[in-house]
Amino acid sequence: MKILQLIRYKNLLLLALMQFVIRFGYLEQIQIPLALYYWQYALLILSTVLIAAGGYVINDVFDQDADEINKPEKVIIGTYLSESSAYNLYAGLTISGVACGFVLANSVAHSNFAIIFVLIASLLYFYASSLKQIPFLGNILVASILAISVLIIGVFDIFPNTFEINQQEMSIAFLILWDYAKFAFMLNLVREIIKDIEDVEGDKIQEIKTLPIVIGIKNSNRFAFALLLAPLLYLFYYLYNYLYSNNLFIGILYMIIFVIAPMIFSLILIWKAKEKKDYTKCSQLLKWIIFFGILSIWVITYNIKHHA
Repeated sequence: MKILQLIRYKNLLLLALMQFVIRFGYLEQIQIPLALYYWQYALLILSTVLIAAGGYVINDVFDQDADEINKPEKVIIGTYLSESSAYNLYAGLTISGVACGFVLANSVAHSNFAIIFVLIASLLYFYASSLKQIPFLGNILVASILAISVLIIGVFDIFPNTFEINQQEMSIAFLILWDYAKFAFMLNLVREIIKDIEDVEGDKIQEIKTLPIVIGIKNSNRFAFALLLAPLLYLFYYLYNYLYSNNLFIGILYMIIFVIAPMIFSLILIWKAKEKKDYTKCSQLLKWIIFFGILSIWVITYNIKHHA
């Protein structure tokens, strides 16, 4: 059970479910010619999950001292699992994930695509070991990796079957994935800043120069607020111009209840946050907003298909 906590199994399940929804709730519903068989798509999800799990492990390896201050009740490495065992677990997960990526890339006759998995695994390692100490760059990196987990579906499932005859419809499908990747990036970027504020005490002691330490908690709060306000305003524009104008009321209702209202509540939380528990609550809420935001791709697609 402690190993499952170490690899953040709940986050991994959400990641796998998001990728599952994009394939079966969106891509298959719009009936475009997809490149991956089901076993290949399962391999894509498995590769992504394994590499992400490895990223969580190596991050905790390098964060041991800070975690003993920020969240002592959740420290596993050094308490339930030795550091050497954690390194072995990291290596096993990451190598397995990259190997799955190599098999997948070769199975679609694009062996060069395998570099994507190597790149993601490398970035996760360098983030944990050094890049997280560079203010804001580390936040951008982690947020980008979540966006890549959305875009990688288009790279493997759409691009290989894109030809001149179907280029327009395939491009539209990929651009919609691009929009969702941008949404995931923006919200995860806010979440990473919030998590840095949450962990500021331990990071100070470890002399890790995160954004709240460099510019202060108050300025980081304002920055996170502005970053979250931008996609919220865009969602109002999106709802009016694409959903309301096409009478997609199921999609509108879903977005208001599960995405927009929680985003507004998150803005209030960020504005009023003063204690660590406030930031913890906001971080958890943002994670669920990202999940339900991605899930909206299925709801809206369903609404379009069954719109009278």
